[in-house]
Amino acid sequence: MKAHCQCGALSAEITGTGDGVMCHCKACQRRTGSPFGMMVYYMADQVTVSGEATEYTRVADSGDELTHGFCPICGTPFWLTTAKHPGGIGIAVGAHEGHESAPPVRSVFEECRHPWVDVTEAETNYPRGRFC
Repeated sequence: MKAHCQCGALSAEITGTGDGVMCHCKACQRRTGSPFGMMVYYMADQVTVSGEATEYTRVADSGDELTHGFCPICGTPFWLTTAKHPGGIGIAVGAHEGHESAPPVRSVFEECRHPWVDVTEAETNYPRGRFC
């Protein structure tokens, strides 16, 4: 499987399968410009990223550090590493080529969810943060 940013300067070759996580926190809403962020997490040794990424590290509502990698040319949010997925890397669903990415297995920070977003198919018993 392949993924790339809008301009193609940042890309990834992915082997193996991953787990999708849909996040409704305000930080992911701001990061993506949409009502939620959606990443598919793979083991880091299953992903080869090519190209230079600009990194931004922040502390999540959970208290864990998250590091986002985005394309410095087109600004596409591309990858994410977090203590919640040690040894893993999340690749943004929108960056995957085609429609082959994994569906969400968890939906988190639902207290910040826009009421018209339906997540009835996603598992929703994952620990949630306290802030929107």
